[in-house]
Amino acid sequence: MRTVDLFAGCGGLSLGLKNAGFNVVAAYENWNAAANIYQKNFNHPVFEIDLSDIEKAITHINQFNPEIIVGGPPCQDFSSAGKRNENGTRGNLTLSYARIVSGIMPKWFLMENVERINKTVIFAEAKRILQEAGYSFTETVLDSSKCGVPQKRKRMFLIGHIEAPDNFLVDKLLLGLSKNSMTIREYMGKHLEIEHYYRHARSYARRGIFSIDEPSPTIRGVNRPIPPNYSPHPGDATSNIKNVRPLTSIERSYLQTFPRNFNWNGLNKTTLEQIIGNAVPVNLAKYVGNCIMEYEKSK
Repeated sequence: MRTVDLFAGCGGLSLGLKNAGFNVVAAYENWNAAANIYQKNFNHPVFEIDLSDIEKAITHINQFNPEIIVGGPPCQDFSSAGKRNENGTRGNLTLSYARIVSGIMPKWFLMENVERINKTVIFAEAKRILQEAGYSFTETVLDSSKCGVPQKRKRMFLIGHIEAPDNFLVDKLLLGLSKNSMTIREYMGKHLEIEHYYRHARSYARRGIFSIDEPSPTIRGVNRPIPPNYSPHPGDATSNIKNVRPLTSIERSYLQTFPRNFNWNGLNKTTLEQIIGNAVPVNLAKYVGNCIMEYEKSK
């Protein structure tokens, strides 16, 4: 299936879909640092084009004749982390995505975003645009830890098709989920060589020490050292924090299920953390891609 990835980031969605058998032919990413990492890891081109210019984007993307357009419009304006502003510049890119898809009319589209986007006015407007263009929808929230990812990261998927009834993919998406959440130990074995690690909480009301015998909490775009005056939290996985450390940037990329040979060279630590935190877990994308492929074959 010929695939174009919009708002591609460093390529988590592209790589997962490629692993599911999709033919990713082009990507678009306007953040230079992420585009550079993407280009280091894929053979197809990545274009740094402002996708808020709808007409220019449609003309450029049309040359690839995509069967499916995928993408995760920047989610920071909708995220539970930090300030929310659904009318911000990045929030408006969700509407750009919908207008680009409806202007090109591929057979399929796939939009990925944070869980709470489905409660926003902008998301409702994007759905209206796509529905008026003729698409039927499957909309669901998936827990990454039930999809082969050792991380409790919930993401919303809106999948559209021009020749299917509404909710056409729900059964496949839900029936294939694992019964239990994947733990870090199950995914990484003894590779970390630690039993517990520190993850900086957004408030003192939350714990900061986690065990590798549970899924990681959501990988965010910040990764801070354990404070020298850290006060133990009742929910911490251990009270002995002598050898507890935060995960390294590369270890965090493993929890996003990027392969060990993925090339992250050329980034400073702050940018690397942001790019990894913003990424779609590779195995989550593969899970959704496999469901789409199975639906296509069943027809």
